[in-house]
Parts: sequence; C-alpha cells; structure tokens
Amino acid sequence: MTATTTSQAPPTAPVPAAAAARANAGNGKAIAWEIAKFIGSLVISFFLILAIWWLFLLAYPDIGPIIGKTPVDVFHYLFTDPTASADRSAILDNLWITLKDAGIGFVCGMGAAVVAAALFVMFRPVAQTFMPIAMLLRSVPLVAMTPLITLVVGRGVAVVAVMGGIVVFFPALVMIMTGLANAPRQINDVIVAYGGTRLTAMRMAALPSAVPALFAAAKVSVPGAMIGATVAEWLGTNKGLGATLQQALPAAAYNELWASVLVITVASIVLYAFVGVAEKLVLAQMGTTPT
Repeated sequence: MTATTTSQAPPTAPVPAAAAARANAGNGKAIAWEIAKFIGSLVISFFLILAIWWLFLLAYPDIGPIIGKTPVDVFHYLFTDPTASADRSAILDNLWITLKDAGIGFVCGMGAAVVAAALFVMFRPVAQTFMPIAMLLRSVPLVAMTPLITLVVGRGVAVVAVMGGIVVFFPALVMIMTGLANAPRQINDVIVAYGGTRLTAMRMAALPSAVPALFAAAKVSVPGAMIGATVAEWLGTNKGLGATLQQALPAAAYNELWASVLVITVASIVLYAFVGVAEKLVLAQMGTTPT
C-alpha cells in the first residue's frame, strides 16, 4: 500500500499594494474621525455661546428687550423679517470687507512672526535685545496706539495691516519661537558637520519640526486677526463690520448690532475650524501629532 501525499500550496503572501490600500483606508478613517470630533466640539461650543448669551439676558432683565436682543431676535432680523433680505445682504457685504481685512492682518502678522522668530532663534543676542522691547510694545493698548498709527500710515489698507498684524504678531511669535527652539539638536549637529549654515539648519531642521507650533499659532491668530480687523475698521477705515458696530450703537440699531456680533463670532469659528482641519490633514501626512 502506498501512501498518497497531497501537496498543499504555500499560503499566499498579502499583496503589498492591497495592504497599503487597507492601511491608507484605516488612516483615512482615523483622520476623518479626528476631524469630525474637532468640528463637533466647535459646534457644541457655538451652541454653548448661544446659551450663555440667552442666560446673560435672562440674568440681567434690566437690559430690556429693546437693547438686549436674543438669538431668536437676530434670526428673525436676518431671515424672516420683511427687510431681512436687505439687512442680510448689507451685513454679508460688510463681512466680506472684514474678512479681507482680517486676511491682510493675518498674513502680515504671521509672516513677521515667522521671520522674527527665526532671527531670534538663530541669533540669541538679537532675541535678548529686542524681545523685551516687543513685549513692552504689546502691553500698550491697541486703542491707545490707533491715533499714532493712523497718523503715520493713514486710514487705508496700511492701517489694517499694521493693527491686524500687531494683534497677530506677538502671540504667534512666542509660540513659533518655542517650536523652532525645540528642533532636534542632533539634526542640527549633522547639518553643521556637513558644512551647513544656520540658515540651512533652520530651513531643513527647525522649520519642519515647528510645523505643529506654526499651526497652533495660526489657530490662535485667526480670531485675533478678526479682532484686529474689527478694531481697525472701528477706529481707522470706517468700513466693514467694525464700522457697522460703531455706527449701530449710537443709532440704536440694536438688531444690526447683535447680528453683526453674531456674524463675527460665526466667521471666527469657521476660520478656526478651517485652520484646524488643515492642521490635522498636514500633520497626518507628516506623521506627527498636534501640539
């Protein structure tokens, strides 16, 4: 009797492309979940703001319904009143101006912060000399500086760039400096050993490692840019939602006033969410986690 042996084919190894696709799908789901949680927390925060707004008016009834408008009043003003279409159009037109002003201030402030942070990290004596001066200037209220700024640069785009840049610059500077200073020293040593300069080390080591800090600074700076733009419009350009706030208060246009405040708040949250989503996507590609 002869034993019959059956040969079994060796198990097939998983196809690398398929494994990579499954891994990418898993990573994509994880990123999508993180983004969904981030946006969900912002939505919850927005409804908490509305609840606090409502509770504040209930806690102080002396404000009265003429001055203290509720979220429902603002909704009617923007969407259901007979003049809602014209009112909404006017506020959105002013919002567009404020968004452009905020963008100018954000770009100017963040750009100056990145350049200054790089110089301060590469040249420590420069940081020791100018950092206290920068912090001293930051302690001066922006409202007190506005007459001097408008006298020097005028009331056009320049005042928006300066005032918005001031609001963005200082917090971004501190956060970006921290990120640049925490670059792995071993990588800097390797770059220097191969003849690299400080600028090369900054470009190849410090800046990539500081990307989480850059995004953190950007998230903080986006609402600051909206505040800077509003203040610049209130005191400098007489355009945009900042000017609307200035004109609505003495005119007793309280519906317009509260609606403008709500629109500025929503715009700030949306911009913050946009930067946060971009942060998660970029850092996921880099294999790092947010600070």
